[in-house]
Amino acid sequence: MTVRLVIARPLPGTVGGSRRVVHVFPVPAEETTPERLTAYCGETFGPGELELLERPLGMPCVTCLHRAPTPESAEQPAIEQ
Repeated sequence: MTVRLVIARPLPGTVGGSRRVVHVFPVPAEETTPERLTAYCGETFGPGELELLERPLGMPCVTCLHRAPTPESAEQPAIEQ
């Protein structure tokens, strides 16, 4: 199954400058827009809190990068724990 991703960062003024990192979000499969988006790091954001980005820009959220799926991981079966 393919996972669609978006990248976004908090808008200026919503968090301190050092917390305006670029997060990775899975796009919900539903046709409707969710009330809040949750990044791979666990941070959640509501309407008017995010700046959607067309390309990576600025400092990334390291946890999001670590947890987000890669093309290679999407093709491999999940490991049961």
